[in-house]
Amino acid sequence: MKSVSIDSDIVRAEESSGRRGLRGSLARLASRLLLSDYFVFYLTVAYFILLLPFLPTLSNPANLSNILSNTWPLLVVAIGQTFVLTIAGIDLSQGSVVGLSSTVGGILIATAATDTVLGNAPVWGLLIGEGGGALAGLPGSIYLGIAAMLMIGILIGSINGAAIAYLKMPPFMVTLVSMIVFSALAIYLTQSENVSNLPDGFVALGKGDIVSVYLGAKETANIPRRQIYSLVTYPMVIAIVTALAAHVLLSFTVFGRYVYAVGRNRDAAEISGVPVKRVIMLVFVISAVCATIGSILYSARLEAGRPTLGEGNFLLDVIGATVIGGTSLFGGKGKIIWTFFGVLFFVLLSNSLNLMNLSSFHIDMVKGAVILAAALLDVARTRLMQGRLA
Repeated sequence: MKSVSIDSDIVRAEESSGRRGLRGSLARLASRLLLSDYFVFYLTVAYFILLLPFLPTLSNPANLSNILSNTWPLLVVAIGQTFVLTIAGIDLSQGSVVGLSSTVGGILIATAATDTVLGNAPVWGLLIGEGGGALAGLPGSIYLGIAAMLMIGILIGSINGAAIAYLKMPPFMVTLVSMIVFSALAIYLTQSENVSNLPDGFVALGKGDIVSVYLGAKETANIPRRQIYSLVTYPMVIAIVTALAAHVLLSFTVFGRYVYAVGRNRDAAEISGVPVKRVIMLVFVISAVCATIGSILYSARLEAGRPTLGEGNFLLDVIGATVIGGTSLFGGKGKIIWTFFGVLFFVLLSNSLNLMNLSSFHIDMVKGAVILAAALLDVARTRLMQGRLA
């Protein structure tokens, strides 16, 4: 009887040890997954697969094309926000940069306009008239218009950066004022009217195909019509090139190391010889330039210069996607690949919520909850990383 009791104790001990070993393995796997650069990508794939039985239209080629077309301009703007958050700042003025550059670009390159729409605008007769914008008809007018839009972004970014770096003003306050002032200026220029009749070459930047494919057929009024789906588009190329350039700049250059150093500890970075003021200045210029490139893509896609283009929930989407990707609100941590995955997840989330026919305030509530969860997850990842280092 004693031998049987000892054998039972040994079996129970082995089972308990096995359970502890299994729990330990699962904990290590969860920890490795949570700290992985691809965590949000795995989450995106899981979310897509989970919803697919309930929303079969989610996987339709047309819907997938729509998801990608919404991803590229948001990604470009979020890249700029990634640089700012990495130095423990924030840029609330990106929406105003988008609206103002879109408006000015439209005013300069529009091929025609009517006084019934823009007749009351202060720019009517000066920068735009019935014959179009001031650059309409000139050789390379589209490139000149884009250059003007980029100059606006550089100017606003320089103003923000100078106030924050040299006057030591809080980024929140500076960019909040910029958001209010430049958004109002965009609305004033056209009296809140959109500028249409943009050149075809400019419009192609937002919706032009480089490689497309025909899939299936659809009958329209009893006439079979093959569906064209875009594989490679101009917005895709522009966004990917911007992302690759930003990745190289942030991960493989001295400037990138300076950005992380400023985000982790500004005082220590300054003592170590990092040109902190110049880094902050350049980061806010990069943010504004990225917002301008996003404005070009949005304006071309909508075929109009819109003063209200960056208003509404635009800033929520930009910051939300960046934070969801893993860029820390506390600074010192951020990667472009994280931002790409965060934007992809956020666009998929918005798309799925729209397919569920939820009201706008329900969608905003879900988005807010997801952003809060992402912030809490960032805290958990930071503590887990600190625990590993300890």
